[in-house]
Amino acid sequence: MMKKFLKKKLGNEKGMTLIELLAVIVILAIIAAIAIPAIGNIIENSRVGAAKSDYINAISAAELYVLDNPTDTDVSLADLTGTTNYLDDVGSLLTFDYDANADTFTGTATAGNVDLDTNAAATKQDVNAISNSDAAAPTGSPLTLTRN
Repeated sequence: MMKKFLKKKLGNEKGMTLIELLAVIVILAIIAAIAIPAIGNIIENSRVGAAKSDYINAISAAELYVLDNPTDTDVSLADLTGTTNYLDDVGSLLTFDYDANADTFTGTATAGNVDLDTNAAATKQDVNAISNSDAAAPTGSPLTLTRN
């Protein structure tokens, strides 16, 4: 009975009116305006995380290198790559030097438009102190975080 009633009321109406179509387009535009900046921030934060993890991987690889080569206390990126294979992929690292005596490193990492550089000797704790969503490294940090 309900089916007959609806069929009688609707008749041969098919499709959507122009107003309904415009309403759907406006709603989709509003959703897109909200979602696009949020997605951009997620991508940006993941680039910071990539640079941080590349530093952490290089520090771990350098520590292993020093364990296998105790007379080498200064480890460069070239020492970790190549035939030694302590570090398979340098990722975003451009430069990296590790001082085993002080357990500190200096280096440069660039992931997309994010640069994470050391302006003094840094430690693994300094890298971990930076949040992926930080606009800059914490005050007093030996690391410099810039977003271009």
